[in-house]
Amino acid sequence: MLSRIAESLFWIGRYLERAEDTSRLLDVHVQLLLEDPVVDEELASQALLAVMGVDATEQADQASVMRLLGWDPQSPASMVSAFWGARESARRSREVVSTEVWEAINTTWNILQRGHIQRARPAQACQTVRERCAVISGTADSTMSHDQGWQFLVLGRSLERIDMTARMIEAAAYNADSPQAWLTTLRACGAHHAFVRTYRGADSDREAAEFLLLDRLFPRSLLFSLNRAESALVNLDVGERRAGFTGDAMRLIGRARAELEYQPLSEILTDLPARMTALQKTCSEANDAVAFRYFEGAASVTWQAGVR
Repeated sequence: MLSRIAESLFWIGRYLERAEDTSRLLDVHVQLLLEDPVVDEELASQALLAVMGVDATEQADQASVMRLLGWDPQSPASMVSAFWGARESARRSREVVSTEVWEAINTTWNILQRGHIQRARPAQACQTVRERCAVISGTADSTMSHDQGWQFLVLGRSLERIDMTARMIEAAAYNADSPQAWLTTLRACGAHHAFVRTYRGADSDREAAEFLLLDRLFPRSLLFSLNRAESALVNLDVGERRAGFTGDAMRLIGRARAELEYQPLSEILTDLPARMTALQKTCSEANDAVAFRYFEGAASVTWQAGVR
């Protein structure tokens, strides 16, 4: 597969996942401000921007959060920027992206460009973005061959999901004194319903952390996503060696997965923020390793939106 196409598919996966996870975070943030009158809006807004790596130079409130993470095309962390990146990546790989996927991405971009979503209530806007991401992902799943190109898309999606989930867990760990911290994180990950069914109504912070970190069946847990990324790397390794690792990305992801899976939960929780920061660094290093191995021959591209 051409490096240019492989790289584009990889970034389609990353950008779409980033847009969806950002919409989840924004939705929970808005609901928290509405449901809990004692929450300090400025502190909560600053915390969310910090989780997303945004340095706010102005007073942080709901309006500025929605602008910086939602609709500002100049903000690399915004959903609009993520969709712009996904559309540009899809345009560069039109020969392998199915017509249905291209139309779904382009339709979403046109909706954003016209400002229809931005004029809706914040909760409705976030729900619409999530639904459009689900439409695109489901369309890709059912209309694209699950070949090497598909594996790159899955790998990009998985790495982005690991990074974003680690950011949310880190924020919950820092705010563990708040009785709503882990409940908010479960909701942000779309995990609350699955968590309640799995633990039959138990709602301790320890069990919430265990679910988001180690559940093997929930698709947004860290362990599930690490396994999915590792599987994609195995499927991409057409020249599999009989011993050792065939690439730095496999080594990085495999080590992170093993450290998470085989350490006692009590040890993981001892210094959870530092572990989540280290996992984000691992994702960045794995991203660079994938780029070096598979995308080195791709034409130089200047990305105007999204964080690389």
